[in-house]
Amino acid sequence: MKYNVNPRNGDRLSVLGFGCMRFAGDSIVTSFSGRFDVKKVEQLIVSAVEQGINYFDTAYVYTGSEEILGSVLKKHGLRDKVYLATKMPLIICRKAEDLDRFFDRQLEHLQTDHIDYYLLHMLTDMKTWNTLCDWGIREWAEEKKRSGQIQNFGFSFHGARDEFLALLDAYDWDFCQIQYNYSDENYQAGVTGLKAAADKGIPVMIMEPLLGGKLAKNLPKAAVARFKKADPKLSPAAWGFRWLYNQPEVTVVLSGMNEPEQLDDNVRIADSAVHGMLTEADQAAIRDVRDIFKESYKVHCTGCHYCMPCPAGVDIPACFTAYNTRYSISKSQGMIQYYMGTLMSDRPGYAGLCRKCGKCEKHCPQNLPIRENLKEVAREFEGPLFKGAKAVMPLFVRKKT
Repeated sequence: MKYNVNPRNGDRLSVLGFGCMRFAGDSIVTSFSGRFDVKKVEQLIVSAVEQGINYFDTAYVYTGSEEILGSVLKKHGLRDKVYLATKMPLIICRKAEDLDRFFDRQLEHLQTDHIDYYLLHMLTDMKTWNTLCDWGIREWAEEKKRSGQIQNFGFSFHGARDEFLALLDAYDWDFCQIQYNYSDENYQAGVTGLKAAADKGIPVMIMEPLLGGKLAKNLPKAAVARFKKADPKLSPAAWGFRWLYNQPEVTVVLSGMNEPEQLDDNVRIADSAVHGMLTEADQAAIRDVRDIFKESYKVHCTGCHYCMPCPAGVDIPACFTAYNTRYSISKSQGMIQYYMGTLMSDRPGYAGLCRKCGKCEKHCPQNLPIRENLKEVAREFEGPLFKGAKAVMPLFVRKKT
């Protein structure tokens, strides 16, 4: 495993970090709700540490993730071999007292007396930061650092570039975390934010390196063909990781790995990571794929599920996944995915259920116009055939159950 040195404290951090939002389960939905394949998750965590991964990123709002991670690390005596990163759930904090309340719970969840890398989760703008300052967040963080309960204090970001740059100057951060991949080079903090943080000597952790897996599994056929033409030995996932590892400003790349094969492949890719590894021909291939991908990718949803649950029952990520599949792969594949994802359940979650309340948009890290996008999804998929399927599906589901 390759390692990057944190210039602020000398920590040797594995270039590949384990993102714990999508722990192994029957699906992304079940894993996000905390219903994990516990045995598989345990095996993956232990194997990751054995292969040199020493940075694990979780969060309070990843239901059950902190608990299972803490349990596995304690059971196998691995706590002192890894750097734990978790996040204050700003989305549910209402007053200053909540800071200690949630932090203490997180220590219990993780079965530890300190957090190595602690983030403010989804800090998106200066308005939120100023509110936190009114709550005494500066003093709170410094006290936690003096006591040793927090080793490094940072923030994860989902917002506009200018807000990110302002936040960088608002506090002496120990590190930060941004969404960044070759399809999002100028999205949110983007390459400008990455370089600005690095110029300040602030380590940058990367989330969504493969856009929720879409840059690995759901690329259009033309994009896959372009990559194979450039190098038939490299997978689409490898191209995405190599694009990140190529940049010296990137400290750790987080990946959610649900299968041993994914873990092994990602470790192999990380082992070959070298700054400046991409040739001009490689860069040209990535630019071409980016152009192809953007032509087919209609809704910029990463499947993070922060928009859920929907009060009306809409399975928003499933709707958008099917919609993007319709344009990136084929109409038939998108329709099959839509029917299976929104009707094959005792709780339908199709887009037409949307009441336009807007609750989802308040929580979306990507700031998507979800209500308008759902209207487009319904227009695309919910024609006469869908209505017929909707009428008979409850009978099928009842028989099945």
